[in-house]
Amino acid sequence: MPKRNRLALAAHLIQRLPRCLHEPLLSRLFCSQVRFAGTAGVRIQKLSDSEVRMSLANHRRARNHIGGVHAAAMALLAESASGCMVGMNLPDHKLPLIKTLKVDYLRRASGSLRAIATLTPEQRRAMQEEDRGEALVQVTLLDDSGAEPVRCEMRWAWVRKGN
Repeated sequence: MPKRNRLALAAHLIQRLPRCLHEPLLSRLFCSQVRFAGTAGVRIQKLSDSEVRMSLANHRRARNHIGGVHAAAMALLAESASGCMVGMNLPDHKLPLIKTLKVDYLRRASGSLRAIATLTPEQRRAMQEEDRGEALVQVTLLDDSGAEPVRCEMRWAWVRKGN
């Protein structure tokens, strides 16, 4: 098992509490550091070193002019999930940096959105062992109908802090 960083340790401690507290506390932890995600209303359902699940309700502050989740809010959800996935796996002495954010809008989203981000075991190992590198983080965004309204590619890099 890899060494836990501060984010992973905090998530582990929260997940030892009653289940009804997981989502609100994990979401508060994340949104205290990524304030724009808090403003949009991003919520965390699952935070582990192998999978991150987040959601964004179709509410007024994240809505566009046609009543759906705004395109920028969709990108924020994908970037947040992928960033958390990287953050759960990088040791504290490394700095995560988004390198590319590609979002192809395929169709109008129906209702709220949920994002699922994952890493391969090889990507997780590289983040633990290599001083610098990059990884294409897989993120899937699904709407309430179960469809994928956008296709995302999030490339993250990392370097040692202080470089």
